[in-house]
Amino acid sequence: MTFTGTPVAVTGGAHGIGRAIAQHFARAGARVAIGDLDGDGAARLADEIGGGAIGVALDVTDRDAFAAFLDAAEQTHGPLGVMVNNAGVDWVGPFHEEPDQVSRRELDINLMGTILGTRLALQRMLARRQGHVVNVASGVGRVPLPGSSVYSASKHGIVGLTESLRMEYRDSGVRFSVVQPSQVETAMIEGQPRPRLLPVVSPDDVAEAVLDAVRRNKFEVWVPASQAVSVKLGNLLPRRARESLMRFLGVGRIAGEADPIARRDYHERMFGRS
Repeated sequence: MTFTGTPVAVTGGAHGIGRAIAQHFARAGARVAIGDLDGDGAARLADEIGGGAIGVALDVTDRDAFAAFLDAAEQTHGPLGVMVNNAGVDWVGPFHEEPDQVSRRELDINLMGTILGTRLALQRMLARRQGHVVNVASGVGRVPLPGSSVYSASKHGIVGLTESLRMEYRDSGVRFSVVQPSQVETAMIEGQPRPRLLPVVSPDDVAEAVLDAVRRNKFEVWVPASQAVSVKLGNLLPRRARESLMRFLGVGRIAGEADPIARRDYHERMFGRS
């Protein structure tokens, strides 16, 4: 398929993965709407990529604000063709020390924001029997992430949501993709180690995979693709062997050995002082 003139909406689109996704869609000819808590950043990016792009402030936990964002996107660009639910945050630290309000915020943004975005997009797409919903989860939506358990839970939720919707709406004409990147070189992994045996990818890698998923109607997308093989083979092992393999690969180091001082700025930007 070609993206020329296709209306695309991206949440969390001012920075990191979302920024790269918005840029890649715009380069492919799509008409992009960028939503982000950083409304100024979203507007600046829209000006940079041109092509009639719009950028607005968006809190994905606010249903009315989300609906207004999609209304503005459709009023500017026409009926929504692709919805990319990308907004997400991650707290790193021992589970028993994580403040309750932080856990709620992770679930509200990562999971409830994706639920709202998907529901609102479907309400627009089903009547036309076309459209594509892309939900950005994580590799830790399929495997555990000790030291960041609530984040992992939210991403498992996104995977379960999208798997279920694919079956529920299988004859609707609307398509779904769930994207599962490994560590991505963004502010979200500030202060985290990069285990040698686990890949670190770029936002551009993820963006390219998203566009490829929509072009080719791919449901389950791993970035890098090689992760799919290792995870699926690992799931065939008995639990003790599987957990030993994950420890050997360094899964426990990602969050378990993160530097809390190096992550302080990110935590305060995303969650405020706690």
